[in-house]
Amino acid sequence: MKLKNLEMALEKLNTFERPRADLEQYQTPAPVAARLLYHALMQGDLEDRSILDLGCGTGVLTCGAAMMGAVSVTGIDIDARAIQVAEANARRCGISATFITGDVSDQTLPLDGPFDTVIMNPPFGAQKKHADRPFIDRALLAGKVVYGIFNQGSLPFIQSYIEGRATIESVVAAAFPIKKTFSFHKERIREIPVEIVLLRRIEA
Repeated sequence: MKLKNLEMALEKLNTFERPRADLEQYQTPAPVAARLLYHALMQGDLEDRSILDLGCGTGVLTCGAAMMGAVSVTGIDIDARAIQVAEANARRCGISATFITGDVSDQTLPLDGPFDTVIMNPPFGAQKKHADRPFIDRALLAGKVVYGIFNQGSLPFIQSYIEGRATIESVVAAAFPIKKTFSFHKERIREIPVEIVLLRRIEA
């Protein structure tokens, strides 16, 4: 599937019915999701690989990974309503995926891993400081390589936080448009500079 075709397919997916500000629920923009997935594909980390999508929301990355040839895809999210939308999106795409309602920070949550690759669009921490840390922690436990979307300028923090556990292999810049969704949003659309970061776990 070509990049543009993937973007078009992801654009058609249903979004959050009642997004929650405390969870920073914003649909991952199709161009950003497609860029992340294609980057993983080119690195050999997607096709015929087992994929875990942490904080999958409505399943944009999950569905995209399945469409791009992942052998298995699992999405986890704390919001049961978002999981319902993700399941509907998977049916709409005609793909097979496993969805789990659960908290990423719950280390006792059973996941059928380990996974080859973890993909994620974690909270940026605008509503809850350090909200991305549990995602990074769980990702490095669950998979050998991690592709995550982070606020531009987060690299020094990430580098320090993963020291001794993983290395940063590549960084791809992107723009993340956020539509006016909540009452505190003042602009109709605001583009947030982000970076798609590839982490590789250090094996003992």
